[in-house]
Amino acid sequence: MIEAKNISLVYSDGTVGLKDVNIKIESGDIVYITGPSGSGKTSLLKLFMGIEYPTTGELKVLDLPMSKEQSANIRKLRRIIGPIFQEFKLIKGRTALENVMMGMRFLGIPPKQIKEESNNALIKVGLEHKRLSLVEHLSWGETQRVAIARAVARKPAIILADEPTGNLDIDNALNILELLTSFKNKDTSVIITTHATHLIEDLTEGKFIKVENGNIRLESRGEA
Repeated sequence: MIEAKNISLVYSDGTVGLKDVNIKIESGDIVYITGPSGSGKTSLLKLFMGIEYPTTGELKVLDLPMSKEQSANIRKLRRIIGPIFQEFKLIKGRTALENVMMGMRFLGIPPKQIKEESNNALIKVGLEHKRLSLVEHLSWGETQRVAIARAVARKPAIILADEPTGNLDIDNALNILELLTSFKNKDTSVIITTHATHLIEDLTEGKFIKVENGNIRLESRGEA
């Protein structure tokens, strides 16, 4: 599903984002990427999304080489990736349901099905009772769940969640982690970044990637 061979990322200003990274993520994996702020976690997700391209090495996502030459195909690839970034980028003046639906508008799905899948996604994240509420009237945690619903409504092959536990207390953070991992199945991988290592230190299921100063270390604690 995702395979990186000796990839590095150097930004235009000379900042080194990642160094000589080797990763293999299979379909259906749960992956936790940990490390302090600025360590390279978000850089890794940007590479998986095709927002950035490797400076050196080879990266394939769903068998597609992630390179500038493949930019048109990468735009299509993003249709089956569900990103949940720290800035939710919800549209004010629109309801929770409308925001989820707008995340599917370029997928070529009939409008009736878009509405149905969007409603189902809001049910899955526990927000069916808020579906007609304007997003600016929702709490921070509720807007995060709208962002998660928007990502999963398209039934993606890969869910990418960047620091979803930030700004949450321990109980709510654990609830969000449990919610996100519930979307894993044989066809969907879930990749989560977090600097809150204490939240996952007792977990045994999944793959665990530690990023520090652009270097990574992979640890397996159990069957994914």
